[in-house]
Amino acid sequence: MTSTLTAVVTTTACLVLHLTAAEQVASLPQVECPEKEGVQTYPHPELCDQFYLCSNGTLTLERCQNGLLFKGGHGATHHHCHYHWDVDCGNRALELIPLSSDGCEFQFGLYTDTAGACSGKYTRCEFGRAQLVECPPGLAFDVTIHRCQWPDQLEHIGCTAEQVTGFKCPSGIPSDPVSARFWPYPRFAIEGDCEKLISCVNGHPRIVSCGEDLVVDDSTLTCEEPELVPNCHYVQQRRRRSVRERRSDRTN
Repeated sequence: MTSTLTAVVTTTACLVLHLTAAEQVASLPQVECPEKEGVQTYPHPELCDQFYLCSNGTLTLERCQNGLLFKGGHGATHHHCHYHWDVDCGNRALELIPLSSDGCEFQFGLYTDTAGACSGKYTRCEFGRAQLVECPPGLAFDVTIHRCQWPDQLEHIGCTAEQVTGFKCPSGIPSDPVSARFWPYPRFAIEGDCEKLISCVNGHPRIVSCGEDLVVDDSTLTCEEPELVPNCHYVQQRRRRSVRERRSDRTN
């Protein structure tokens, strides 16, 4: 069914490429969606920033926002389109013209923070509006893959894990027996932090979180239920308060 629509759309597209966008849309009712219910998308046979959308049997020609292209599949950034660096256009024509605004090269995109190569922050642009976003604790933004990464994977751009974590791993087996228990990946507590600890991986410190439901037990350097770690009861209380506040916001 998909191949049938693609073949018909390809033929139609060859006839209407010289028309304006409005004229192209007007020509589309000649083609029928193979499925009359649900939402399906199909790549434009010639253009990488356009695609065909079937919504409950209605076919429309859609264009991706500036900085986005169409590839189909899951994980779309906005309206079935993905960031341009994540799309292989194949033989489809690709024309990327930035529509820049303050902090944004394209209307949609992810950009490194001005703090430098080893920054735990990045800028996310949506509709040309820039928003500063923080990476999870212990990670730094990798401009080459456009996501947060372990800083020890970014030494080629001048970033080190020690810069991000403020911790230096010992060169040998730690003298502390609790930390040494986890050799060759020794663990260390973070003073005053009940939710995260440091694990040394190949000599590089990495901040590891216990997740939403557990806390760090300093005596064992493992993640445990909050009620089993007396000095971390406040974490459970804070989380319960946060849940109540979210529920209250939804009901108001």
